[in-house]
Amino acid sequence: MEQRLTIVGLGVKNLDLASDFYENKFGWKKMKSSNDDIKFFQLNGMLLSLYSREKLAEDATVSHEGSGFKGFTLAYNTRTKEEVDELIETLELKGVKIVKRPEEALWGGYSSYVADMDDNLWEIAFNPFLAIDEKGNTIEESE
Repeated sequence: MEQRLTIVGLGVKNLDLASDFYENKFGWKKMKSSNDDIKFFQLNGMLLSLYSREKLAEDATVSHEGSGFKGFTLAYNTRTKEEVDELIETLELKGVKIVKRPEEALWGGYSSYVADMDDNLWEIAFNPFLAIDEKGNTIEESE
């Protein structure tokens, strides 16, 4: 199996509200292939999809119930520490829930956390150990 991640699918409580969050808070553009049942956002090399939590659970043949920490986070890496601060300030002005303010991280970087409408956690971070290319992909810097 190739090392690849094609789509990150999020099961959401309210598809319209979740789509509005990503379009108007993060400023992302919805793909034309989106419809009333699913919303797609083209990221660098992969897609983010939003789908009804109940329908997604049904498709996977699991229960849609659950609360608290989901056991994963999504991450948006920046090129500088200052970009973390700028993004958090912009998101806060748009009413995005700030879970953790930017600070030096134990792992050697600088990070903050925000939550979307379904409390999916997004880490906004600068990682000094990974460079970001012109397409927004993370790459390991050669030693």
